[in-house]
Amino acid sequence: MANTKSAKKANRVIGRRTAVNKSRRTRVRSSWRNVEEAIAKGDAKAAQNALKQAESETMRSVSKGVVHKNTGSRKVSRMAARVKALSAKK
Repeated sequence: MANTKSAKKANRVIGRRTAVNKSRRTRVRSSWRNVEEAIAKGDAKAAQNALKQAESETMRSVSKGVVHKNTGSRKVSRMAARVKALSAKK
């Protein structure tokens, strides 16, 4: 339990930041899932649109510190390669 005034304030701030970061992380993971679902359906157009949205969300979360820079880049790169392969297959 926090004893000092500054520690109590730090706990309040941590609680607010945790809620914001959880929301951002959920939004990013949902965008990744949307890309995966479009790829699974074989819908190249939907996959392209979902990838564009996912890349935007991912890089925004990277800039906010929710996802590590390398993790974000790796995810976007792998999704882009899969969408490209799907588009090329058609």
